[in-house]
Amino acid sequence: MDTLQARSDTSTDAAPVRGADMKLEVTVIAVSDVDRAKRFYADLGWRLDIDFDKGDGQFRVVQFTPSGSQCSIIFGKGIPVGSPGASHGLLAVSDIEATRAALVARGVAVSETFHDAGGIFVHAGGIDRMIGPAPERRSYGSYASFSDPDGNAWLLQEVTTRLPGHVDPDDARFTSATELARALRRAAAAHGEHEKRTGKPDPDWPTWYADYMVREQAGQTLPS
Repeated sequence: MDTLQARSDTSTDAAPVRGADMKLEVTVIAVSDVDRAKRFYADLGWRLDIDFDKGDGQFRVVQFTPSGSQCSIIFGKGIPVGSPGASHGLLAVSDIEATRAALVARGVAVSETFHDAGGIFVHAGGIDRMIGPAPERRSYGSYASFSDPDGNAWLLQEVTTRLPGHVDPDDARFTSATELARALRRAAAAHGEHEKRTGKPDPDWPTWYADYMVREQAGQTLPS
């Protein structure tokens, strides 16, 4: 834990090489039945981007994008991929309980919310797994999981505040109205404390809110 934290802290000292940005755009998963997989991911509420079928029964490409995600998945026939069920993906969510409830309402078999008592990520085989969200709902600490019909596994991880250096302030974004509303509420509460400390109303509160929200997402020191 200490070693990883030290590496994380060190990594924030170096400015990113902007000309060499590499954004993860697509991950490929293997499925045994393309139409069945298409129905499953459509039922999750993910956006269907492409369903290209050459019509020869040998080549087909289907692409879905999870709600609010900048990265998509591709599956199909005749594309480079491994064995069905071998993929493992992680989906960051801002509210683990709300996301889990929404998936259950769609008929998805989702695990109970859990946290890992012995590390910063889940242990294989369920070792150190504890039922319920992480103590104090700490960011990165709460999980739930589900699988598609082929056994490709998806892990939900609740991320409310990013570690320092994990988000470039210039790239800060909010991917849903719900996420934006939660950030606004946290900024409003913090701004209320700010006005108590200064003893006067802040007419430029929109600028303060914006600075707070971007710094919070980027894992930087928050304004006071």
